[in-house]
Amino acid sequence: MDLKEIQNLIKFVAKSGTSEVKLETDDFKITIKTGAGESVTTVVQQTAVPMQQPVIAPPAQEVAPVQAAAPPAVVTEDAKYITVKSPIIGTFYRRPSPDKPLFAEVGQTISEGDVLCVIEAMKLFNEIESEISGKIVKILVDDASPVEFDQPLFLVDPS
Repeated sequence: MDLKEIQNLIKFVAKSGTSEVKLETDDFKITIKTGAGESVTTVVQQTAVPMQQPVIAPPAQEVAPVQAAAPPAVVTEDAKYITVKSPIIGTFYRRPSPDKPLFAEVGQTISEGDVLCVIEAMKLFNEIESEISGKIVKILVDDASPVEFDQPLFLVDPS
C-alpha cells in the first residue's frame, strides 16, 4: 500500500464518520482513529521481506542504462532552473485561505524570504519561503494536493 492509498483511506474514514478502522495484511498494520475535535491518527508498521531485495536489484541494474539515456535531455532543458522542494510531507496550498490571493504565480519575480506556499501537516500550516531570488517558471503541484518530502514544487529561474 503506497502513501496515496493511505491518504485516501484516511480521508474516506474521516468523511464516513467512523470512529476507528483497523486494516491488517501480511506486510503492514494500520489503525485510523477519529473523534470529535481530534485529528486523524495513523500508525503504520511494515515488516521487511528479505526475498524482495535480491529480486528487485538485478532488474534495476539492467534497466538503469536504458533510463539513463532519456533523462539527460530533460535535465539539460531544466538545468538552468533551480527546483524548490517540499521540506515536509503534507497538503500543498497556493493561498493562505480560499478568499485570499495566491502566494506565487508563474512569471512572478520572487526574492529570498518570500512565502511561496503553505503545506498543511498535522493541522498546522507551514509557510514555505523561497531560499533564492528569481522568477517562477513553473508550478509543479496542483493546489490542495498531497506532497511528499523532497518533492519538487516550483522551478525558479535565478537569472
